[in-house]
Amino acid sequence: MVKTTKTLKLTFLNGKNKKTSVTLGDAMDNLTAKQVRSAMTTIAEANVFEKDGVAYYVTPQSTSYIERTVSDIFNDGDADQAESADKQD
Repeated sequence: MVKTTKTLKLTFLNGKNKKTSVTLGDAMDNLTAKQVRSAMTTIAEANVFEKDGVAYYVTPQSTSYIERTVSDIFNDGDADQAESADKQD
């Protein structure tokens, strides 16, 4: 079985000009740079994320869709689930 997932990675500079990021699952496809930049600016302006006195997500830096494909060679757990479902019928 092949399974592909797509996430959206938002990268910011923190209060010490070091990169920090947040990854969002189930993000909408085909977002524009303008839409994402606007959302990231809203996050940065909210200024609600901080750790050890350092503000996180201060300056929007970049955004990427990340696609991950997993190809099972075998998965005995799937067979057990299928058998269990058959027994319930």
